[in-house]
Order: sequence, then C-alpha cells, then structure tokens
Amino acid sequence: MTNGQQGFTLAELNVAIILTVFFSILILTFTFEYWRYSYLLEADLDTLTTRLNAGDILREEIGTSTGMIIQNSLADSNTLVADPAIPSGNYWLPIHAVPGNKAVGGPGTYTPLVYFRRPSLNMSGAFIMNGTQPYEDEYVLYIDGSRKALMQRSLANSSASGNRLKTSCPPAIATSSCPADKAIAPDLASIDMRYFSRTGNLIDYTSVTDPNTGQYIGPDFTTVEVVELTINLTKKPIFQKTNATSNSTIIRIALRNS
Repeated sequence: MTNGQQGFTLAELNVAIILTVFFSILILTFTFEYWRYSYLLEADLDTLTTRLNAGDILREEIGTSTGMIIQNSLADSNTLVADPAIPSGNYWLPIHAVPGNKAVGGPGTYTPLVYFRRPSLNMSGAFIMNGTQPYEDEYVLYIDGSRKALMQRSLANSSASGNRLKTSCPPAIATSSCPADKAIAPDLASIDMRYFSRTGNLIDYTSVTDPNTGQYIGPDFTTVEVVELTINLTKKPIFQKTNATSNSTIIRIALRNS
C-alpha cells in the first residue's frame, strides 16, 4: 500500500526550528541595538542643545552684569543655603572667588555658585535710575541636586519703581507673583569655575594670606573681569544602565564693567 502522506522529517523540523530561532534572535538583537543607538543619539542631541542654550543664557545674563558680588544685598525670603551668621536667614552663604570644581550634590542639596548684579529695567527696557546711577537687581546661580540642574534665582530691587523683573522662587512653591527659578542646564554633572583679570591673570581669593592672622586676603570678586565656566553634562539614555552620554562646554564671559 502506498503511503500518500507528506511532511517534514524530524530532522528537517529541528533544522527549521533552529533556523527560525536563530533569525528571530538576529532580528530582535538588531532591533534593540537600533533602539539603543537611537536613544543614545537622542541623548547626545539633548546635551548638545543644553550646551548651546546654557552658553547663550549665561553670556546674556552674566555678560550684561555690572559685576560679581560676595553675597546678595537684596533680601531673599526663600534662600536655599542661608548665611548662618545672619539670623534672618534672608541672605545666601557668602562666596569668594576661589577657582575649582563644583559637583552636583545628592537629592535635596543646593550649591551656590556665584552672585551678580544687573541694572533694573522698566517694561520698555530702559534703565530705572537712582539719581545718576541705575538701580540694580541681583541674581544667584546655584546647583539643584534633586533636579541635577543649574538654576538661577532672580532678586528684584523693590526700590526700582516699574521694575519688570519679579523675584523668583523655588519651583515647588512658585506662583504667578513669584515665578519659578530659571532652569539653565539640566543633566548637570559638575561645573568648573575660574576667574580672570582683563589681562588674563587668574584670580584666586586663597592665593594670599595675612601674615599676622593667616586669613585669606587674596583678590576677590570685585577684581574679576572675566568668568570662565566649564559645564559638564551627563545623561543616561533609555536602555542604558549608566550615564553613557557625557559632554562639556567652556563658556568664557567678559563682564560689562571691565
């Protein structure tokens, strides 16, 4: 009797299963690698955009300043790192012109970087004058450890009538009358700070000490004419276990008062 049944032998079936599994693995591997590369490229583009935006913002903000200061003189009721020597808690911790690296802290930590002044402007963009000199607003650059971001606090001079600037607040408590602090650079890893005179001499407050007291008396922010910030960014793309994207940008800014 002739057997009319047709089909695969057991060996042929095994070969077909093995080949199907093999090609399925290849396709899935290619797909996941493609996705991983796409997200890595997206993270690179994000950090590149952050670098460009941060450079533009900082050059505009600091480059038009009238100088850097050791501590804010306009009271801030929402200081994140208050000066312990002042009971009111309305003044940020004093900072001196000391070059160095400032790393992003852990969640809930804040690191003040620099304070500076800019002229107060009215809604038309004109200076608000205090006699022969313009009133001045003040600004605080700080690192937010929770957001891993470079942030800016604005302190509006309340004596400048018609001031278009509003004092800003931490984002968690921001309102229409007290807008959120400006986020300048997310995905921050650290910032390197250096300060120079117009002739290129490095300014370091710790470079000179009083021979009698041993206290630092080196040049400080009043003599700073050029600021250099190296912003180091890092980001973890999707499907990555580590911060695979790292970028840095150097921003050097000549102050208007120099």
